[in-house]
Amino acid sequence: MEIKSGHSSPVMTDTPPISNSRLTIRQNRLLCSSAALSQNNNLLLTVPRKKTGILDDVKSCGWLDAMKSSSPPPAILNKDSISSDASYREWTQLKYPSALTSFEKIMSFAKGKRIALFLDYDGTLSPIVEEPDCAYMSSAMRTAVQNVAKYFPTAIISGRSRDKVCEFVGLSELYYAGSHGMDIMSPAGESLNHEHLSRTVSVNEQGKDVNLFQPASEFLPMIDKVLCSLVEITKDIKGVKVEDNKFCISVHYRNVEEKNWTLVAQRVEYVIRTYPKLRLTHGRKVLEIRPVIDWNKGKAVTFLLESLGLNNCDDVLPIYVGDDRTDEDAFKVLRDGPNHGYGVLVSAVPKDTNAFYSLRDPSEVMEFLKSLVTWKRSMV
Repeated sequence: MEIKSGHSSPVMTDTPPISNSRLTIRQNRLLCSSAALSQNNNLLLTVPRKKTGILDDVKSCGWLDAMKSSSPPPAILNKDSISSDASYREWTQLKYPSALTSFEKIMSFAKGKRIALFLDYDGTLSPIVEEPDCAYMSSAMRTAVQNVAKYFPTAIISGRSRDKVCEFVGLSELYYAGSHGMDIMSPAGESLNHEHLSRTVSVNEQGKDVNLFQPASEFLPMIDKVLCSLVEITKDIKGVKVEDNKFCISVHYRNVEEKNWTLVAQRVEYVIRTYPKLRLTHGRKVLEIRPVIDWNKGKAVTFLLESLGLNNCDDVLPIYVGDDRTDEDAFKVLRDGPNHGYGVLVSAVPKDTNAFYSLRDPSEVMEFLKSLVTWKRSMV
């Protein structure tokens, strides 16, 4: 599998998460305090005090439409209203059946196969909340994930930094892929063996050796600079939060007044326009800056299957459960690629997807995980 660089300018596509303070940043990364900023002026771009005219209205309006479409109002997500919505029922009955009601059908295909399980975090294992830094996993969900990992190789693939999602999940027996798959770590004692791609050995918090694969390491100095610039340039917009996800940066506008969303997009675009090796994507009330490399959650799934010796095997059934636009890359890999499997979209509203099945919310995800464990135990 070859990693390629692509776009020559930032493009919009998708993403996830956030933090309690305005800036979540690892201690060993460049500090963005006012003192640090004053000492490192060469790292920062000049903050525009008025519209420069370079960002045209068409692009601005296009971004605003994308930001609105990826951020449905809370009322739409009300479970009771969805239950009675005819379009949602039609969506689940005719296009993307519930993975719970279709569980026996899925398992009939899984007989004699080894299941590999891939899970997103935000909106899948935890709810989407106003302060995503507080998107804690319930103890019941943690138990469900822990139990399913006893029977199937299980990986968490998230847009959050790997350290953050590891902290939230708190299970050392899982594979973790943070920053949309750009920061992959094996459980202690397990390897990431791959024929073409190199990996490094590190030590986890328990002092045990773990394998790391980080295909975007060369971008870290650039991301550091952009991170500080984004903190500075958005500091006067109330509600903006800039999150350091190591190999990508998230700019959250969940708590920004809608009338200021365009301003957020303009400021972010102003920073990254001089960085052709970075691209801009969008998700649930978040803009995200990522390196321009041919790597995504789908590539992470393929990499993990290859590392586990489960790639291109007729007796393997990969299952990926996720709710975000970035999960579509993984759904597409399992639908169209040689590693044929099932994508399961977590959504309370009808939408187009590359997944085969659907689940409504994290509570249904937990029931699905429990069902997998019950099924496996019955096969013993």
